[in-house]
Amino acid sequence: MNLFSRPGAITVTSNKWLTPYLEQEMAALGYPIDERFVTGVRITGTLTECIRLNLNLRCASQVLYSLKSFKAANTDDIYRELTGFAWEDILPDDLYFSVTSNTSNPTINNSMFANLRVKDAIVDRLREKRGSRPATGAELTGAVIHLFWKDDQAEIFVDSSGDSLARHGYRKIPGRAPMLESLATAVIMASKWDRASPFVNPMCGSGTLAIEAALMATNTMPGLFRNNYAFMHLKGYDESVFLNQRGILENQIADAKGLRIIATDYSAQAIVNARKNAAAAGVDDLIEFSVCDFADTQVPPGKAGVVFFNPEYGERLGAVSELEAVYRRIGDFMKQQCKGYTGYVFTGNVELAKKIGLKAAKKTTFFNGPIDCRLLEYELYAGSRREPAQSA
Repeated sequence: MNLFSRPGAITVTSNKWLTPYLEQEMAALGYPIDERFVTGVRITGTLTECIRLNLNLRCASQVLYSLKSFKAANTDDIYRELTGFAWEDILPDDLYFSVTSNTSNPTINNSMFANLRVKDAIVDRLREKRGSRPATGAELTGAVIHLFWKDDQAEIFVDSSGDSLARHGYRKIPGRAPMLESLATAVIMASKWDRASPFVNPMCGSGTLAIEAALMATNTMPGLFRNNYAFMHLKGYDESVFLNQRGILENQIADAKGLRIIATDYSAQAIVNARKNAAAAGVDDLIEFSVCDFADTQVPPGKAGVVFFNPEYGERLGAVSELEAVYRRIGDFMKQQCKGYTGYVFTGNVELAKKIGLKAAKKTTFFNGPIDCRLLEYELYAGSRREPAQSA
């Protein structure tokens, strides 16, 4: 059973509300969608296709290759079904593996118990077939098996990714309230930025938005920052396929001559951290970092670029009353210094957003962890037109 050449169902997961942007990536790679849902899509392909997907996707979390679907009323059913599966055909002898799961079944209240039963089934099967017990653990550094179990419907997958693809691997210093890299990518994809005009990011924090913009502008894929994926620890893996795909990614990196990405923050330490993250991503030469109040950010005049704010919104950082003045100043800055640009504010507090004093031309829903957020888009007219203060 060589999964690298056998077509099967592949589920590519993403964080909530990122599916439309994941679909755009899948279409660009030439993959038709068989099924779509809130947190991902399903296609048909081999594990070799999973190698390409892992290396090329910015908005995904996991790439899961389906092994088997079955009915399971309880964990005994899970164990029985999986001890009957030929794990010896896909898991190598010098094996370390982990188990993850997404479960919703009335017979258990702790997904770790489901993980344990999956692990026990695999271990018992391999001990019977090989006479030795494989190594297991929580670290996703080897083969990874994933269980999806809802009510009495179960499906077992090879997780070809291992560690989540949503973390792109370059960010060594995350900062106080970091935006997940996959979310930052989707937020930029939801904007009107053309990957050539100025990208201005006051309040840049750890630099994630600016760095993702630079990676997108140069067609640099996050897969280049990782050297270990779970698919590498399966029978039939051919390293030359992986190296060929990496070579394709390296050859498609483009120059970004004339591009201006400007990132500022009032915190000197934040800028130090952002520079280090940008250096790790190989784009520090493309981003103009500086320490200043956001209102002192130098916006290139006469350009039709974008300005991105990701201010605090009172959930994890700062008191709401103290932030009202900040949001008013953001509105003043965009109106006075960003004429001709398109402005964006990413926030999880719609009441604070009303203090901006501009009417949002578009509102796009996202989730930052558990927080319901909006990306608000503002047309900042270059002429004399003035928008009355209205609710965002």
